Amino acid sequence: MKRKFKVIIIIVSLLLVLFVGAGFFAGNYFYNLALNPNTDKSAVFNAPQNSIAISPEEAKEKEETEKWFNENYEDSFIQSFDDLKLHAYSLKNTNETNKWAIVFHGYSSDGSQMSKYAKHFNDSGYNVLVPDARAHGKSEGNYIGMGWHDRLDVVSWINNVISSDKNAEIVLYGISMGGATVMMASGEDLPSNVKAIIEDCGYSSVWDEFSYQLQAIFNLPAFPIMQFSSMVTKIKADYTLGEGNTVEQVAKSKTPMLFIHGNNDTFVPFEMLDEVYEAANIPKEKFIVEGAGHGGAESVAKDSYWKTINNFLAKYVE
Repeated sequence: MKRKFKVIIIIVSLLLVLFVGAGFFAGNYFYNLALNPNTDKSAVFNAPQNSIAISPEEAKEKEETEKWFNENYEDSFIQSFDDLKLHAYSLKNTNETNKWAIVFHGYSSDGSQMSKYAKHFNDSGYNVLVPDARAHGKSEGNYIGMGWHDRLDVVSWINNVISSDKNAEIVLYGISMGGATVMMASGEDLPSNVKAIIEDCGYSSVWDEFSYQLQAIFNLPAFPIMQFSSMVTKIKADYTLGEGNTVEQVAKSKTPMLFIHGNNDTFVPFEMLDEVYEAANIPKEKFIVEGAGHGGAESVAKDSYWKTINNFLAKYVE
């Protein structure tokens, strides 16, 4: 009987070791797929629900705004809280103004891809700062922060603007991961110079977004892969996937916020809009764009997109 019990213990132990080993193998694979900036992201972007088409009109506008962007920006750099050299594109308005828009890009993109949004804010009378998120573009970093550590980078960029313009009236704008980034930043103790925040199609939490993608792309359940992926993320990037909770950060916000989402979004599910909107205990507005997919609200709504933003900002920015 004693020997039989020992055999059972050995078998259970081996199964446990195999389970943990397989778990960490899977966790490491999905960490590299999602958060390692140097790995191929085609498995994510080529998935049917994640593909984003661009029309010939959008391509033409992109070409025109990129030309304007490249002819007018200056490079700006700061040091992050964890000693990374972070980069941003700075575009001063031709008229002297204290109005600033800090514009944040999406997942696996960079600041130069935000030329269309930068030009609209610049045309509306703002100085514009477009940071490259950590591990994107010209910014240093070994991992994608998904908005969590990036929220502290937002605070650093805000303070950088104020250091050169103490009367700055600052608007934060972000799309996709950038939208989640500005929402996560909203829960920090922001200077009174920050007057309003606009988020477009940001997710409710890193955990929920990755769990959704895990099911949608690989038809896999969240448990136990998310748990192992979170442990790997903590080891390699010093944050857990559960920490990046946009809803909890928005609940702490004191800054007026405009929430935008397309109801055909299948990259960041449309349902996440209500989660972040309901969490906000601040002056807030919601703009739903019928028929728009992920990041497509501006292209579908066109003038009404910017009219909604301008009307919202007019209440808080002089």
